[in-house]
Amino acid sequence: MSWQNDIDDYLAFVAVEKGLSSQTLDAYSFDLNEFSSFVSKLGCKHPEQVGTRHVLKWLAQLRAKGISPRSCARKLSSLRGFFRYMLIENRISASPTAVVGNPKVGRKLPTVLTAEEVTRLLQQPDIAKPTGLRDKAILEILYSCGLRVSEAAGLQMSQINLRSGFIKIKGKGNKERIVPLGEEAKFWLEKYLEKARPKLLNKANSYYCFVGRRGKPISRQRLWQIIKAYSIRAGLSNKVYPHCLRHCFATHLLEGGADLRAVQLLLGHSDITTTQIYTHLELGYLRNIHKKYHPRP
Repeated sequence: MSWQNDIDDYLAFVAVEKGLSSQTLDAYSFDLNEFSSFVSKLGCKHPEQVGTRHVLKWLAQLRAKGISPRSCARKLSSLRGFFRYMLIENRISASPTAVVGNPKVGRKLPTVLTAEEVTRLLQQPDIAKPTGLRDKAILEILYSCGLRVSEAAGLQMSQINLRSGFIKIKGKGNKERIVPLGEEAKFWLEKYLEKARPKLLNKANSYYCFVGRRGKPISRQRLWQIIKAYSIRAGLSNKVYPHCLRHCFATHLLEGGADLRAVQLLLGHSDITTTQIYTHLELGYLRNIHKKYHPRP
């Protein structure tokens, strides 16, 4: 059995058993092929030949190339899953990652726009144009519902219930969650569906909500390009990134007094510790308020 056969078997396994997204599978594939190429040059033609020293040497090379500890930890996680599978399948006798510690990763707090900056960003699309009206609806939904860019790009008409004001989102691991539409987001989504989407479809049919000029569903890469262009126009080019409006959604809710558990459900986090990163941002906000308004700051 070659490395590629084992890697392909593992990817097929996690795709079925864990229902991972294509993006996650691509990341796993890249990491595993990168590692197999590295150790093959060291004489390891099969996973059974890999030892702990090979894993450590690979991690050291990654760090020497300037790869961040966070990225190294992610790559090591890909490796752990692969060798765990190989061990369960009795294709190897021991996992070379068993005694390898995770790189120390500091918690990185996301950059969050102020409410005023978000408003400036949302005002950039030219709503007189079909594509501008579409983009306006997209930005409003990203901020109102806390969607990932990939979730917005993959949103289908069947997931939208305008009468009740909710959308059904299928997130990571095919987990579903129900998210309410804010009044602004609902207003602009209705405008887009009524006036812009039919023009963009040009008599074509599509299951997807957000489409391009030729009626094809908009890709997450294209969606990110659109957001980036509007951020530059709004003077926010250094602050906006794919998850930016999702982070703003969560942080602004907490600043307004929302319950952490409710925010977790809206974001679709399976573990509340993932959501707790936003409490650090909220504490910073409260500290600034205290400093600004307390008589003895």
